[in-house]
Amino acid sequence: MHKMGERRTDDALIDACRQGDRAAIQALFEAYKDRVYSIAYHFTGNADLAGDITQQAFLKILSGLKNFRLESELTTWIYRIVANACVDERRARRRLVSLGDGLDMRTAAATGSMEDRHYRRQISATVREAVAQLKPKLRMPIVLKYVEGLSYQEIAEVLGCSMGTVASRLNRGHKTLASKLAHLKGALDAGNDDA
Repeated sequence: MHKMGERRTDDALIDACRQGDRAAIQALFEAYKDRVYSIAYHFTGNADLAGDITQQAFLKILSGLKNFRLESELTTWIYRIVANACVDERRARRRLVSLGDGLDMRTAAATGSMEDRHYRRQISATVREAVAQLKPKLRMPIVLKYVEGLSYQEIAEVLGCSMGTVASRLNRGHKTLASKLAHLKGALDAGNDDA
């Protein structure tokens, strides 16, 4: 996650934030706001809701800094707060949400015919919808792995579980997604035959 020099910088930033240094608080916000928002957005699929979760998460981060133990990574601790805020918001709303238009298939090419781009958008929407239908305990590891690019160990630290649990949840998430998206394989194969 962090190199030793970055860890010292985080420690100094934490100390300054604990002292109420406004510049340090702003620096902490600037350093992590995009990551926090990204997780919230890809979990909820709603920009307004992601903004609300980001604000809630930063309030928890700032109020929790006094109890933050410097033996763990700041990034891991922040991810844990955001993951919990997302799940808490989901519980409060008690409804399935779409991942929205923000999650693009990373393999989709920017070029191609208008028909190809439309087809890729449809596939992206189908994939987002399938991810949005996963149970939160399966969805969060998928988001942390494929949106944030975290390792199994990092995900385990964020979620407060073992790497085996992460592997199991990712495996179950993958199987569920494969089942929900099986119809796309035939469509993709047919599309490749036309090429």
